[in-house]
Amino acid sequence: MKRTEGEIATNTDPTGSWSLVVPLKPLARAKSRLAPTTGDALRPRLALAFARDTVAAALSCPAVLDVVVVTDDARAGAALTALGARVVPDEPESGLNAALAHGARTVRARRPRAALAALNADLPALRPGELARVLNYSAEFPRTFVTDAAGIGTTFLSAAPGVELRPSFGGPSRARHLDSGAVEADLTGIDSVRQDVDTGADLRAALALGVGPHTAEHTAQHPGAGILRAVPRR
Repeated sequence: MKRTEGEIATNTDPTGSWSLVVPLKPLARAKSRLAPTTGDALRPRLALAFARDTVAAALSCPAVLDVVVVTDDARAGAALTALGARVVPDEPESGLNAALAHGARTVRARRPRAALAALNADLPALRPGELARVLNYSAEFPRTFVTDAAGIGTTFLSAAPGVELRPSFGGPSRARHLDSGAVEADLTGIDSVRQDVDTGADLRAALALGVGPHTAEHTAQHPGAGILRAVPRR
């Protein structure tokens, strides 16, 4: 699917079979570790910008059929619905992994044999082609995950049709996903899928990779824009 500037990023002619579940906490509480770098006023706006760029890139990936966002934030829900995502409330309200499990059940209620994956909402440099490589790799295994840039956490976890997702995100989740039997994706050149953003250093790394338009716009408005200088996503 080709997309022109300003066009909604929905994959209007999807050929893929993957459903992605993206969790997003209320913006007022999101990305608290960024506050020392961005300040509290910009922090929630950046959290939403990250999510918008992540979802837009995912919906532009030819391997993706749809994206389900689990959130109770009305502002974020409206913005991500406008991009083409399906937004469901975080009915469990029991943390990240419960939200992901709820999203997975929502997907499978509609498509019982869906191939699905959990994807972090804070991947503003995400490139559809790199995500497609991860999904194609994951199709060969019951469960696959991608380790974050720090080598400790997880940014992506897949489950083949008929396989339970069993998410264990948060903290040193790489070790937990390995212990659960999930296969770590043995791929190079997928930096945009690994680079989540929790800290100022993470944000600078994502900006160096090249971020989507929403993140670029908000970082350009930051008083320290020379420090947080965005590179256009290629």
